[in-house]
Amino acid sequence: MPGKPISQAEVTHVSPHGFWLLLADEELFLPFTDFPWFLGATIEQLCQVEWPTENHLFWPSLDIDLSVESIRNPSAFPLMAAIAASDTAVKRDAPQARRIRARSVEHH
Repeated sequence: MPGKPISQAEVTHVSPHGFWLLLADEELFLPFTDFPWFLGATIEQLCQVEWPTENHLFWPSLDIDLSVESIRNPSAFPLMAAIAASDTAVKRDAPQARRIRARSVEHH
């Protein structure tokens, strides 16, 4: 029965553009443009990353699962990127839509 991985995943830096993740001796950058699910996350949530298998990462507080390969080569996963962009647009536009609806209700 396999045990827990010895190596840990570690967030090493966070910027307004994304964050860097250290996996053993490999450091990967996750830009928010390619991984928009992390855009509103706190640093604490970003740092709570688990590496249960060689190609699987999990952020339990954000309920996000990613393959390591999708981070190394996001363009090889266009469906994932298209869904992420769509979700981000909906989330970004939602507050504006609520404000418009609220104004229209007030004027009637």
